[in-house]
Amino acid sequence: MDAMAAIRVTFFQECQEQLAALEADLLALNEGSTDSETVNSVFRAVHSIKGGAGAFKLESLVKFAHKFETALDHVRGGKLAPSPDVMKVLLRSADVLADLVELSRDGNAIDDDCWLPTGEELSALSVAIDAPEDDEEFGSIDFQPALIDIGGNDVFPAPNPANDAVFLIEFSADAELYDRANETLLIFRELQRLGNVAVACDTTRLPLLDALDPQAGYLTWNLQLTTAEPRQSVDDVFEFVNGDCHLLIKTEAPATPTEDAYDIAALLRSVQDNNDEAAALPFSGPLQVATDAVPLSTSIGLARADNPVTAPTTDDAANGTSRAKASANQAPATIRVEFDRVDRLINLVGELVINQAMLSQRVLEADFEGSSAVLLGLEELEQLTREIQESVMAIRAQPVKPLFQRMSRIVREIADVTQKDVKLKTEGDATEVDKTVVERLADPLTHMIRNAVDHGLESPAVRLAAGKPAEGVVKLSAAHRSGRIVIEVSDDGAGINRPKVRAAAIRKGLIPADAILSDNEIDNLLFLPGFSTADTVSNISGRGVGMDVVKRSIQALGGRISISSRPGYGSTFSMSLPLTLAVLDGMVVSVGGETIVVPLTAIVETLRPKSSELHGLGVDGRVIAIRNTFIPLIDVGCELGISDRPIAPETGVTILVEAEGGARSALVVDAIQDQRQVVIKSLEENYGGVSGIAAATILGDGRVALILDVDAVVRRTRGDLTMYAMEKVAALGSA
Repeated sequence: MDAMAAIRVTFFQECQEQLAALEADLLALNEGSTDSETVNSVFRAVHSIKGGAGAFKLESLVKFAHKFETALDHVRGGKLAPSPDVMKVLLRSADVLADLVELSRDGNAIDDDCWLPTGEELSALSVAIDAPEDDEEFGSIDFQPALIDIGGNDVFPAPNPANDAVFLIEFSADAELYDRANETLLIFRELQRLGNVAVACDTTRLPLLDALDPQAGYLTWNLQLTTAEPRQSVDDVFEFVNGDCHLLIKTEAPATPTEDAYDIAALLRSVQDNNDEAAALPFSGPLQVATDAVPLSTSIGLARADNPVTAPTTDDAANGTSRAKASANQAPATIRVEFDRVDRLINLVGELVINQAMLSQRVLEADFEGSSAVLLGLEELEQLTREIQESVMAIRAQPVKPLFQRMSRIVREIADVTQKDVKLKTEGDATEVDKTVVERLADPLTHMIRNAVDHGLESPAVRLAAGKPAEGVVKLSAAHRSGRIVIEVSDDGAGINRPKVRAAAIRKGLIPADAILSDNEIDNLLFLPGFSTADTVSNISGRGVGMDVVKRSIQALGGRISISSRPGYGSTFSMSLPLTLAVLDGMVVSVGGETIVVPLTAIVETLRPKSSELHGLGVDGRVIAIRNTFIPLIDVGCELGISDRPIAPETGVTILVEAEGGARSALVVDAIQDQRQVVIKSLEENYGGVSGIAAATILGDGRVALILDVDAVVRRTRGDLTMYAMEKVAALGSA
């Protein structure tokens, strides 16, 4: 990969980070957070994307980002209030910007008339900022320079000459800087947020108006910045224009400019009068520039302003000072690493865990019990190995926040299609989970969010009639529980219409007409392939595809999903998933001479039942009485085909487990060997799928042990009516 291609890859990686920050900050604005730092963060994200896109000549992306940036600048300057209608346009514009970034990254041609509503969004942004879509035609212009303050409502901290650094900056723009929609005014504004700025303008290369090229850059700006910020903060201001300008930054002892600072308003007046020399006027206070809609303002990169922006107040200055101090706390340094490298490291650590277990096994077999030094060293090695493994797994862990942010767009789109007022609330988006789990959760969550908005929430009119707010709420939450991550999607809609679900299942022949089902069993009918209660097929739902895909995807991740619903109050879909797909804590048991690993997260307790607690059920079924309830007994050896005869529960060990939906069963095994952390090896990739087996692992003695799929074993043996329905679906599919 050549250097430019590598830079391009990095740019699009950074775009994803900027888009995530943009989405989060826009949602904060939509919730009513109007502090200046949030507004500035939104503006910087779009400006950074635009600057990088300009460097790679991505014209459509630059065009849209520039219009977006202008609207945000109006919000930042207080000329455009972030009303609900404006925020709707800005949020939709963020979606379009993300689409344009994706198309640009993949090298696809972008046309304003294609499926992407770029032209529509440009028009909406233009209306929002009360500006024309196309460049203005320049006719006879009565040039009246207007004075504006580039600082807006954000002010710099009061200078402290004893501690602050002074940077002397020489800056002149090339024509390419303006071609890429960058503006010197915006650069100066960013500089002023770092501290006190004084400007002197060298106009020796500036021609008369009749010889002026609007696309050229003639002015050289000499700036003096007094700031407590580090040099890196100054460099960051010029990050996306460096290469399209002449730039020289030097550090000097503190000084206060007086003689060679120009009032730019006077400079433009002198140019208008065709004077070759501009009077040197003293500069004081916030940087001020004169501008109007003439071509000259384009050539020096200034924005048009209808009204002057007032100077900052003392209270604003105090707030700005505190923000500047807060920004001095630098974010932790990070490094970009290819995911393949992390994967190789994970595999190597897995092999280290296996070898450590083998070494422990060899030491025990060699009977080193009398050597405390060997045993102590072995314990230290085991502890270090676990710490290394946990640290490496933490590298692969990432918060679910980016995934949750993607769901915001899904909610907006489905709400627009269904004409519903919907608000998405998120909780626990900082919860971390393995990167692979996060990636594979995107499709299931999309299906569930679509169903929550389309099926779960009522229309505004129905909600109002029921005494509810017109705006429905969909809640997305994540949390760590018992070594797993639990993600819930809930809504405050009408809940599951169980009579309708039951009638649909009978109509499709999935259950007998006289079947007696519990509420939980009726709810689980929603996961059957092809099942749908929609009266008509739409672009969103009605074909019976969705929830069965969700269930299969969650099970493929080693997770389980359950439903709870209360008519009139809404529904909650809860997914319990492993934190990682690489290792798990398990209980090693013996079954018919074989070694099986039972995931520890599924185990509730272990016990040795008394004969009085065991009861027969049917021909060969058995149940155990535990705390005033009966739980079915499952002989693991017989279920997996390892043993011909069942184990007597009184002589073996009974393991109480909890499967999806909270269903409990008791697994009967010969004995418990150990409890340890094991490395997961895919059985399907290395051998093939086996019913009741989730994966495999390598034990300390080098033998391969199978990892039990508790949910599959429990489902297969409970024999409830939902399983009957699944068998009917399979039979109908093969007919």
